[in-house]
Amino acid sequence: MSLWLLDASVLLATEDADDEHHIAALRLLAGDEPLATLDLALYEVTNVAIRAWHDDAAAARLRERVDAVADDGGLVRADSELLARAASVAGEHGISVYDAAYVAAADRWGAQLVSCDARDLVSRGLARFPGDAGQAGRSQ
Repeated sequence: MSLWLLDASVLLATEDADDEHHIAALRLLAGDEPLATLDLALYEVTNVAIRAWHDDAAAARLRERVDAVADDGGLVRADSELLARAASVAGEHGISVYDAAYVAAADRWGAQLVSCDARDLVSRGLARFPGDAGQAGRSQ
């Protein structure tokens, strides 16, 4: 079994029926593979739900999803070592420290990062799309 570390974009896709990764993200969360995420996801999903969507109920559902993922595989907590590694990854790949923190967390836990971020993560080989993770998990 693989451990999939989800970034906030995957969690947000589960709530957004217009997101092209919506169905694949829901399937991944409903699957048998263990899931984990970074504590940063709590802030990111709440911020999008409140600031962009103006939807308190969505914010609550998303926080519940983060809690469920944390209960399933784990919640990676940021610390000085993780942030130092994230800064290094960010510089190496020209991505934000936020995105790089998920890369560093996946590396720390021996997990595969799953993201909907084609430009900064998937296209650079740092993550897989939710649909690709679900297919890879079923074929193993």
